[in-house]
Amino acid sequence: MTVIDIPGSKSVTARALFLAAAADGTTTLLRPLRSDDTEGFAEGLKSLGYAVEQEADRWRVQGRPAGPAADDADVYCRDGATTARFLPTLVAAAASGTYRFDASAQMRRRPLAPLTRALTALGVDLRHGEAEGHHPLTVRAAGIEGGDLTLDAGESSQYLTALLMVGPLTAKGLRIEVTELVSAPYVGITLAMMRDFGVEVLREGNTFTVPPGGYRATAYAVEPDASTASYFFAAAALTGREVTVPGLGIGALQGDLRFVDVLRGMGAEVRVGPDATTVRSTGRLRGITVNMRDISDTMPTLAAIAPYADGPVIIEDVANTRVKECDRLEACAENLRAMGITVHTGPDRIEIHPGTPKPTEIATHGDHRIVMSFAVAGLRTPGLTYDDPGCVRKTFPRFHEVFADFAHGFEGR
Repeated sequence: MTVIDIPGSKSVTARALFLAAAADGTTTLLRPLRSDDTEGFAEGLKSLGYAVEQEADRWRVQGRPAGPAADDADVYCRDGATTARFLPTLVAAAASGTYRFDASAQMRRRPLAPLTRALTALGVDLRHGEAEGHHPLTVRAAGIEGGDLTLDAGESSQYLTALLMVGPLTAKGLRIEVTELVSAPYVGITLAMMRDFGVEVLREGNTFTVPPGGYRATAYAVEPDASTASYFFAAAALTGREVTVPGLGIGALQGDLRFVDVLRGMGAEVRVGPDATTVRSTGRLRGITVNMRDISDTMPTLAAIAPYADGPVIIEDVANTRVKECDRLEACAENLRAMGITVHTGPDRIEIHPGTPKPTEIATHGDHRIVMSFAVAGLRTPGLTYDDPGCVRKTFPRFHEVFADFAHGFEGR
């Protein structure tokens, strides 16, 4: 059995940084993820005047419930969707200030419109510098009164998360009625973390009531990233081995841990214990039809190992993967076809047939998840290369080193 130590969750780290900045007092984050996305978030907070101290395994954030110390600032969000969506929402609740946000070309292409429309509906003076619903944008803060809001979060649950987290900073709180919701488990992460920072959100179906009053600082341990763990779980199932990831167990916040249920459906043995999860291969992978709407970040992981199953793998209800760092659904199809695999796609689905993949150069489209997913396929198809292997810095800068050690451990058995 191989035990693998997975870095902290990107989703949890980003939420913790927002909540810590908004809280009254100093918050200590334990084992936060250090990656381009999270470093970019921390840098954004510093640009806004928040005090952030970063050590190797802990970060300290001095909260400012009244808003940023800077009343005029420029923030560059890099490639980070959480940074690009959460920070403009955070500063909108400040009593006054002018804040300009921009992002990489990749992030400029990703949509913001449902969130920026919601903020505008709440009275926020928010203006796009170029294309409507995209970066760059300027927020002229004057506080948020609060009240009722209708939101379409069918494209990204991050829109809802941003509004939920800013709710306690408004004068009257928020009541948000959600018409469409994707990646619902990520909203569960948000609600649980808000609770840990002292705010209880009332949820009745798809209506969320957020009270005013603010947050309290705390010490917060960041759990390992379940999306990253999916590559190692898939590798075990694919190569006839067994792997255990400590820190992800029955009480884990992240819905992406449910990827192991997909592997179980394909024939792997899975044990989810109180403090760890183990996946063991049974020597074969069955074809499967699975709805991955709520765990769509792990769709590329499944797509990359699908050709090695004994029947077709059909992944459904993943339209939102088309508006991630790239069109992930088409990126997976493109690369699998280049490997000689028969693939069919639709607006929200991909069907992958069994085959004997051949080595090729993977077109990454600058997307970290495409690289890490096809690295798993590379365990069975040696010779795969990548046109941009370094894009893994977004969430796991040491991925290639760690995965090579992990794979070597398998080879040595």
